[in-house]
Amino acid sequence: MKTSRLAFLIGTVGGVGYLRPAPGTWGSLAALPMAYALHQLGGFLLLALATVICMVVGVWAAEAMTRNRENMDPSEFVLDEVAGQFIALWAISYPAWAHDIAITALWPGWIAAFGLFRLFDVWKPGPVGWADRQKGATGVMMDDIIAGILAAIGVAVLAGIFHGLLGL
Repeated sequence: MKTSRLAFLIGTVGGVGYLRPAPGTWGSLAALPMAYALHQLGGFLLLALATVICMVVGVWAAEAMTRNRENMDPSEFVLDEVAGQFIALWAISYPAWAHDIAITALWPGWIAAFGLFRLFDVWKPGPVGWADRQKGATGVMMDDIIAGILAAIGVAVLAGIFHGLLGL
């Protein structure tokens, strides 16, 4: 398989990036069952390792997909959404893994992680917007990584409010 074909297969997450409308949302949705499977197979550590692999491979695939093209951030490239969504889910994967809790019991966290990640990825506040304006494959990946970090922080804050302050 040619490198560019492999890059397109990986970068579009097996073609998910070609779904319309809103391919980024489809990429984020595709990340949910993948994250669940990774967590079930190896807990937080496997999800974290898969995230790092997505980031490294994502830079390579983004570079290959954008080489000699005007559009430096094609909408069909959704591996960045997968990596960002994985990071957003760290906020539930780690506590579930560390405290031997079924990750499905943290279902409100799944909803919050998805919603917050999509919000930050579309809205692009502060550092997300800055990363989005960077050139090259690293910039393509970085805005979603930062959006994922902000979403994970948001999930942790919400969990602290609902489970700590409100005692729910």
